[in-house]
Amino acid sequence: MLDRLRDLLIGGPKNLLDPRIHHTLALVAFFAWVGLGSDGLSSSSYGPQEAFLQLGVHRHLALYLVVAVVLTVFLISASYSQIIELFPSGGGGYLVGTKLLGPAPGIVSGCALVVDYILTIAISVASGCEAIFSLLPGPLHILKLPAEFVCVAGLTALNLRGVKESVLVLVPIFISFMLSHILLILYGIFGHGMAFGGLIAATVSDTRLAVSDLGLVGVLAVFLRAFSLGGGTFTGIEAVSNSTDILREPRAETGKRTMLYMAISLSFTAGGILLCYLLHDVQEETGRTLNASLWSLLAGGWKIGSLNVGPAVVAITLLSEGALLFVAAQTGFVAGPRTLAAMAVDQWVPKRFAHLSERLVTQNGIISMGVAAAIVLFYTHGLVTLLVVMYSINVFLTFTLTQAGMVRHWWNERTRLAHWRRRLFLASLGTFVTAGILVVTTVIKIRHGGWVTLGATGGLVAFCFVVRGHYRRVRRMLSTLDEVLTNLPLPEAKNVPELSVDGPTAIVLVESYAGLGIHTLLSVQRMFPRHFRNFVFCSVGLVDSGQFKGVQDVHGLEEKTRADLERYVQLAHRMGFYAEFRYTIGTDLIGELEGMCLDLVKEFRRPVVFAGQLVFERENLFTRTLHHETAFSIQRRLQFGGVQVIILPIRVWERQRAA
Repeated sequence: MLDRLRDLLIGGPKNLLDPRIHHTLALVAFFAWVGLGSDGLSSSSYGPQEAFLQLGVHRHLALYLVVAVVLTVFLISASYSQIIELFPSGGGGYLVGTKLLGPAPGIVSGCALVVDYILTIAISVASGCEAIFSLLPGPLHILKLPAEFVCVAGLTALNLRGVKESVLVLVPIFISFMLSHILLILYGIFGHGMAFGGLIAATVSDTRLAVSDLGLVGVLAVFLRAFSLGGGTFTGIEAVSNSTDILREPRAETGKRTMLYMAISLSFTAGGILLCYLLHDVQEETGRTLNASLWSLLAGGWKIGSLNVGPAVVAITLLSEGALLFVAAQTGFVAGPRTLAAMAVDQWVPKRFAHLSERLVTQNGIISMGVAAAIVLFYTHGLVTLLVVMYSINVFLTFTLTQAGMVRHWWNERTRLAHWRRRLFLASLGTFVTAGILVVTTVIKIRHGGWVTLGATGGLVAFCFVVRGHYRRVRRMLSTLDEVLTNLPLPEAKNVPELSVDGPTAIVLVESYAGLGIHTLLSVQRMFPRHFRNFVFCSVGLVDSGQFKGVQDVHGLEEKTRADLERYVQLAHRMGFYAEFRYTIGTDLIGELEGMCLDLVKEFRRPVVFAGQLVFERENLFTRTLHHETAFSIQRRLQFGGVQVIILPIRVWERQRAA
C-alpha cells in the first residue's frame, strides 16, 4: 500500500543503464532558464522596489541605478559563464572556492550557498502566499502560515519526482510572467519615449543640486546604499554553475546559453521596472507594492471598446508575479541539494546527501531543504520583511569568494593564456563590486536580523569541520586495516574448490575490496572454523551524484564492483573454499542487498548472511547519522523472512584508547 502511494506521488523507479537516461533527464537551456532563472526574475518583485525606496527624495539617481543594475547583472553573468567553462561538471561557488582558494574558503562558500538556498525557498513561498492572501478577506490571513507549510511540502514532493518533471509543471507560470511583464515594461518605457530627453536633463540638473547640498561623498553614499540593499536583484545568477550536471550535453555550452538568457531577462525586468518607476513617478502606497502601483498606472485604464480590461490585466500580472515566487523556490530545491551532494562527495556532510533515489534525484538533500525552509518559516512566522533582511547576505559572500578564486586562477594562468588580462580584469571588477555590496549589506542588516543568517552559516561551517574530522579519523583506522589485510601471505590456489551442494553457505556482504570486507571473511572463519564450505560475496555498485554523470560512469562503476568481487573470490580460493559472487547496480543499497539475499536463500542450502559493521566505543546519534547502518537494516528486513543474519563488529576506539 505504501509503495503504491509512493509511486503515485513521486513515480516509479528509473533505469540506470538506459543509454538515453541522461539525455532524457537533462535540461535544455530553455528549461534550465525556467528552473534556475526564476529566482533572479522573481526578485524583480522586491529588489528594484527596495533600491528605489532607499533613494528617498533623490529619485533622479534611479537613472544611474538602472545602468548599474544592468551592468552588474551582465558582469556577474559573464564571470559565471567563465566558471561554467572551467568547471563544466558543476559545483559552482563551492568547487571554485575549494579548487582555487583551498578547502576552508570552499566550505565557507558551500555553506553560504546552502543557507542562501534554504532562505530562497522560504522567502519565495512566503512572498507568493503574501501576494495571494492580499487578495483574500482579512479573517482568512490566519491560514497564511499553514498554507506556506503546505506549499513547501508540495514543492518537496514535486521535486522528488525529478528535476525535469518539476520544471515542466512550472513552465506555464514562467511564460505568463515573462509575457505580461515584457508587455507592460515596453509600454511603460516607449509610451513615454518623448520624455527621455527631458529625463536625462532633469537627472543631470538634480544631481548637481544634490552634490551642492550633500557633497559628492554624500550622493555616492545614498546611491551605494540603494544599490547594495537592492542587491537581492542579483541572487540566483550563480545557480546554473552549481547545477551543470543536470544540463543537456554539451553542458558548458548549454550552461553559457542559459546564463545569457538569465542575464538578458533579469537586466530587462529589473532595469525596466526601475526606469518605469522613475518615468511614471510611482509613489509608495500603504498596503501596496510599488509594482502593484506601477501596473495600475500603466494598464488600469485599458479598454477594448467599452470593455474595461485594465483591472484584469493588472490582476493577471500581479498573480503571475506572485506565482513566479513559487517557481523561484524551485532554484533552492534544484541547486541546494546539488551543492550538498558535492560537499558530501568530499565528506564535509554525511555521505547520504550524495545518494540518489530511484527517481535519480538527491532525495535526502531535497527533503532536508524542505524541512529547513519550513523551520525558517516557523521561526519568522512567514514575515517577508524579516526574511528579506536575512536574505541575500550569503549569496554575496559566495560571489566574492568565487570571483576572488577566478582572479587567482587567471593570474596563475597569465603565462599560458593570450587573453588573460581581459579575464583577470573581469574577475577583479566582479570581486570589487560584489565585495562592496557584501560589506554594505552586512553592516546595515547585521543588527536587524542579518546576524541570524551569519550565525546559521557559521554553525553549518563548524558542523562540516566536525564531520570531516570524524570521517578522516575513521579513514585512518580503516587504512591501517587495509594495509594489514589486503596483502595476506596466502599461497596461490592450485585447484579451484568445487561447490559443496549440501554444505552450509556463508553469504558475505561486502563493499570494495578492503580491510573491512576481509575482516568480515576472517571473522567468519574464526567464529565458525571450517564450518562453511561455500562463500558467496554480494555487493551493490551504489550510484550517487558523484558517479551519475553519464552511462559510461555507471559502466565504470559496474566494472570496478565486479573486479573487487573477483578479488574476494580469489582470496577465498586461496583459503581453500568454493566461492562465487553476485552484484547489482542501483541507488537503494538496502533494497538491492535484500533482493540478492532472498534470491540466494532459494539457490543455496543452509545459508547464513554475514555483514560487517563499524561499532564505535561511544555510539550516538552523530555516528549513526554519518555511517550506514546497513548491517542492522538488512538484519531487520531478513529476520522476518526467516533468513539468519549475523553482524560481525569492527571496533572503532576513541582516540586515547587507540593510542
